Amino acid sequence: MRKHKSAVKKPRVSKSSVTKMSEVPHSIAQAVIIKDEDLFFVTDPDGELPLDNRDGFGLYYHDCRFLDGYQLRVGGQKLNTLIASAELGYMAKFELTNPDIALKNAILPKQSLGVGWERIIDAETLSLRDVFCFINYSPESIDVPLEFAFSAQFDDVFEVRGMKPKRVGKAAPPKWRGSALTFSYNGAAGVQRTVQLEFSERARHLKGSEAMLRLKLKPGERHDLSVAISVAELGEQQNPKRSGVLNHSQNLASALQRNADDWLGQYTKVESDSDLLNTVVNRSIRDLRVLRSNLHKQEFFSAGLPWYGTLFGRDSITAALQMLGYRPEIATQTLRLLARYQGQHDDEWRDEQPGKIMHELRRGELARLNEIPQTPYYGAVDSTPLFLILVSESAKWTGSLELFHELRPNIEHALKWMDTYADIAGNGYLSYQSKSKQGLGNQGWKDSGVSIMNADGSLATPPISLVEVQGYAFLAKLGIASLCRRAGDDDTANRLEAEADDLRKRFNRDFWDKDMQYLVLALQKDARPAAVISSNAGQALWSGIVDDTKAQKIAARLMRPDMFSAWGVRTLSTQEKRYNPIGYHLGTVWPHDNSIIVAGLCRYRQDEAACQIFAGILEAARNFAHSRLPEVFCGFTREQYERPVSYPVACHPQAWASGSVPFMLTKLLGIEVCAFDRRLTINNPVLPDFINRIELRKLYVGKDSIDLRFERTRANGLKAHVLKAPRRVQIEIHDKD
Repeated sequence: MRKHKSAVKKPRVSKSSVTKMSEVPHSIAQAVIIKDEDLFFVTDPDGELPLDNRDGFGLYYHDCRFLDGYQLRVGGQKLNTLIASAELGYMAKFELTNPDIALKNAILPKQSLGVGWERIIDAETLSLRDVFCFINYSPESIDVPLEFAFSAQFDDVFEVRGMKPKRVGKAAPPKWRGSALTFSYNGAAGVQRTVQLEFSERARHLKGSEAMLRLKLKPGERHDLSVAISVAELGEQQNPKRSGVLNHSQNLASALQRNADDWLGQYTKVESDSDLLNTVVNRSIRDLRVLRSNLHKQEFFSAGLPWYGTLFGRDSITAALQMLGYRPEIATQTLRLLARYQGQHDDEWRDEQPGKIMHELRRGELARLNEIPQTPYYGAVDSTPLFLILVSESAKWTGSLELFHELRPNIEHALKWMDTYADIAGNGYLSYQSKSKQGLGNQGWKDSGVSIMNADGSLATPPISLVEVQGYAFLAKLGIASLCRRAGDDDTANRLEAEADDLRKRFNRDFWDKDMQYLVLALQKDARPAAVISSNAGQALWSGIVDDTKAQKIAARLMRPDMFSAWGVRTLSTQEKRYNPIGYHLGTVWPHDNSIIVAGLCRYRQDEAACQIFAGILEAARNFAHSRLPEVFCGFTREQYERPVSYPVACHPQAWASGSVPFMLTKLLGIEVCAFDRRLTINNPVLPDFINRIELRKLYVGKDSIDLRFERTRANGLKAHVLKAPRRVQIEIHDKD
């Protein structure tokens, strides 16, 4: 067993080494993850945390990994995993059995011992409870040792990902008191963190953080054992929750299930004749519940687990946008929260500017020590226009100007940022160039360092104006103009509409490559185009900024084999020099990217392509555990492999991946809402031909809800029917029949 950190202090390292990623996690593709608000647990499929853990497994809270080692051995042997499941999000279940185990005077034959393992997580008490059920299936009595070993390094999540801190705190040696083992860490930023593990029965203490119990079972006999785990965080600016042992796991499970059912019951319900679609939509909404978090009494979707279990401007906004047709309220709370953190100053360390919407907020030790700029960090060129888009789109679904008036100062600051600070190149386009020593080199959604390139493979030179971000700016100005006009501010509305129209004209001139017959990825320094075939052009379609003739060409190009893998559209064409099917943004498939592309294709009535992508993403979901779409998967084709290839360190669940199928569904069904006018419009609904019937119940239009049914006709179109609607809601149906 490795030496616990408490025995030695972490070494001090030079300033230049703080960003070095030396121990990047290997893979979490098969990880089992459970979460409740800010507390989450990431384990191997066997439920353990390996003591030589280098894959990011652990128990996390507020960007700290409280527990990184948790090992069970029976007679010195690791158990074999039969099945692992975490479908409910707050509970994981494992079924294990033994290999052949050599004892002092005998052999315990394999599969003689059954081990059921249930784990429940509860943010209210900042605790977990593991319940083991051991059953002797052999005809002989069993007498074997159960050996537990634990490790708690209290690493910041950035440390887990490979960063070396400049300052560290001091860990105390693990301490036993009765059947409870406590690890504690006095952080360098003044926060004390502890994690306690308590057995339900007396354990024999071995060296350090190891313990042993005897398991004696007669034939057919069962024995239950529980381990309660609780974390605590005390320090300046903390609001600690009560911690303690969970006493009744069954009662807790029932309470958590009721809470989950209540939350899920607020969402639009989708039922169809496709088991695949039903399963994926249900999984998606359940995963979004898992990802919900609260900050300053506002609910939002954390970006993804385990790396991004926090507030992200772009990700949280996108997920809220995707789910407007299913539950608009979370968009309102997300907007209020992001407005609270809107940039106020010029701060190069955090890439902050007045009016800019934040990118990422962290609360761990490295953030408190200001060793990372995510306090919050503002290095995103797209969060601000997306914020404005969410303001206008959410108003369509709620039918209220209340939030618009409340956030009007924030909206004005955001618009000013777009027109001034974001126009780095002086060409009227939103651009980025990081000033932070530890900031992101690329600041669009493809934010890895090598994601924006030229046709010869060289990297683009800042300042960089991304193609899709100009579409966001266009849509943001039109949306806010519409709200201004409703509020009686025609002067501002006219100005924004004129600016949007000018942007559209310049965009179609400057971003269109005549040789490629496609939109370039970006304009870079000196207005030079980054002329590569990428998925970003597909996202530009969503905004409506693209001329119709160009949009048709883009749609056709997206569906060629070098871009469409049959599972989805790749981030980069296989013909480009930097294409890499396992490169983060260099040829992988991102569900959220595809969802925005589908929305764009539907806008331009490219129905066949939209249905093909939707079907591909659904089929991909079928092949992942619990039909859960991960953040990203590899860009290999169906001809190469019969199932999509997992990206090793992709987040799952991940918010905008979870929102992808619900979002695509509303776009394919042609659902548009204007709650101000109490109007719902259905424009030319389409679905892949394996879906013949679908019902949406409790679709929100302001404070009213609508029930709809879509059925395939003999002419292979979709016919929309209103099942339930208040008389005051006007419903317009324009279907192909």
